Amino acid sequence: MLSKKTRYAILAMKHLAKEYGKGVVLIGQIAKTENLPVRFLENILLDLKKMGWVGSKLGKNGGYFLIKPPEEINLAQIVRYFEGTIALLYCVSEKAYQPCEFCLDEKSCKIKSVFKDIRDYTFRRLEQTTLVELLDDQLMQELPFAQVE
Repeated sequence: MLSKKTRYAILAMKHLAKEYGKGVVLIGQIAKTENLPVRFLENILLDLKKMGWVGSKLGKNGGYFLIKPPEEINLAQIVRYFEGTIALLYCVSEKAYQPCEFCLDEKSCKIKSVFKDIRDYTFRRLEQTTLVELLDDQLMQELPFAQVE
């Protein structure tokens, strides 16, 4: 299961993708539209800023905005940043591998094989899904950056 923090980050990034190129977005607007708690969202946006995906502007007309185009940010990047790993078992993780405490022989373990396939599929699917794909079809047609051939 994804943590609330990861799910909130995805929703915030989707919202910023909708507003890409239009200027800054107030944190309150993101919170209200996506039904997210403002205090939690503030920390998430700071994390996203540290990652180099989001920028901010201080002051009366301040807010947040995407630095990178939405088509360059995928769900695998977001999930890995907030969750640490995509794998369901450490013995199949590429980023957080740990030997299985139950396996006598990891190389021939059928359980590991199944969960490795799940990890591989999940990673590919998340990597192929950019913020653009999360936008409504109507909105995608209206945005110049989302034109897909």
